[in-house]
Amino acid sequence: MSYTKDNDKLYRYLFQNRAVRGEWVRLNDTFTETLNTHQYPKAVQNLLGEMVVATSLLTAIMKFEGTITVQIQGDGPLKLAVVNSNEQQQLRALARTQAEIADDATLSEMIGNGVLVISIMPNDGERYQGVIALDKPTIRECLEDYFIRSEQLQTHLIIRTGEYEGKAVAGGLLLQIMPDGTGTPEDFEHLMTLAETVKDEELFGLEAKELLFRLYHEEQVEVYPPQDTKFHCGCSRERSGNAILLLPMEEIEEMLAEKNGVIDMQCECCGTQYFFDKTAIMEFKQEADKLSQLGL
Repeated sequence: MSYTKDNDKLYRYLFQNRAVRGEWVRLNDTFTETLNTHQYPKAVQNLLGEMVVATSLLTAIMKFEGTITVQIQGDGPLKLAVVNSNEQQQLRALARTQAEIADDATLSEMIGNGVLVISIMPNDGERYQGVIALDKPTIRECLEDYFIRSEQLQTHLIIRTGEYEGKAVAGGLLLQIMPDGTGTPEDFEHLMTLAETVKDEELFGLEAKELLFRLYHEEQVEVYPPQDTKFHCGCSRERSGNAILLLPMEEIEEMLAEKNGVIDMQCECCGTQYFFDKTAIMEFKQEADKLSQLGL
């Protein structure tokens, strides 16, 4: 089996006679590129993989143009884990640790007391933020409980990470009863039971349509064209330069003196380095001053 054709793709599908919708996603390069510049402990890698899959699936069911951020904050050895995506399925992820984490650490052991925050920022419209207690063993269970309590929608997630053909891979399925109220709990339970039979080698190795046929060969499933997913950081020299300008000029002068006249900024997500001497910084400052005078 080879997953080349449907690697880094998300499919939406609809059960014609069940009033239930679904999604399938498999992230290979999208996932591995989020890890390339970091040496995360194994448990943190797996958690980020689960979060990237969950964010991709959530982005696909929330029809808007903008960004979604899924973030974990806690007082345990894992201080922060965050994934950001947009409607184009451009994803990036980052984690920060403050103590050693065992490869087999559980979610609660990594996070301690913490919360999961979902922030939705549409290009047009009001920002929304939901705070979810991390009081269950897995991210999947916490998100399912969130949909039941806040959206009153039965939702089932399957999220897995691992290796396939020697590469790190993360994938998952989402089932959700249609929000128009036409679905029944019995139909949803039936489809959920079938979904739970999926094996890792199927999730990571089969093309989407073949996987769905194996799981639901007695159902009428309409599968929509796929959407590509990819790692996208979004950092730039301009953003890094503007970040330097948030510091007082006296502090910038001190940094230049300490660093032989060049400030080095490195992006935490992708590792790209940007270098700024005094001339470059003053050019950014002049541009910022112009914009400020124009009220922009």
